Amino acid sequence: MLHKTDHLTIGDLATRSGVAPSALRYYESQGLISATRTTGNQRRYERAMLRRIAFIRSAQRVGLSLSEITHALDNLPDNRTPTRADWARLSRDWRPRIDAQIARLIKLRDELDNCIGCGCLSLKRCSLQNPDDLVAADGPGAVYLEPGTARLCEPA
Repeated sequence: MLHKTDHLTIGDLATRSGVAPSALRYYESQGLISATRTTGNQRRYERAMLRRIAFIRSAQRVGLSLSEITHALDNLPDNRTPTRADWARLSRDWRPRIDAQIARLIKLRDELDNCIGCGCLSLKRCSLQNPDDLVAADGPGAVYLEPGTARLCEPA
């Protein structure tokens, strides 16, 4: 049984967190997590890194980038364990970003299904068609999947 003061090896941390050692080393190189070193230069992680990694992975699962996660973690206190108020502030700051992601997913769920399943097979009616690259002016990527844009497939 580990105690609060026990440190984890990279293998232990990988096993407990479900994150590959290579990803843990990358997180460390990006400043997302930290380790101390033994006299033999082996990494040792405080148990608190388990919570931090869980936070990172959860944020990634909802579509946040490592850059956004790093920025958020940089705003947490270094000299103490984050409080409920710290996490609430972070959550409040992310709410618009997460709401936009939810809106994209809902649009994808509700409209892409119809477009793929509509069977129109017609480039004359399908709004995914982009003759002369006109949609390029609206921005990069899958513009039609952004909330507030036209339906993916026009009804027959």
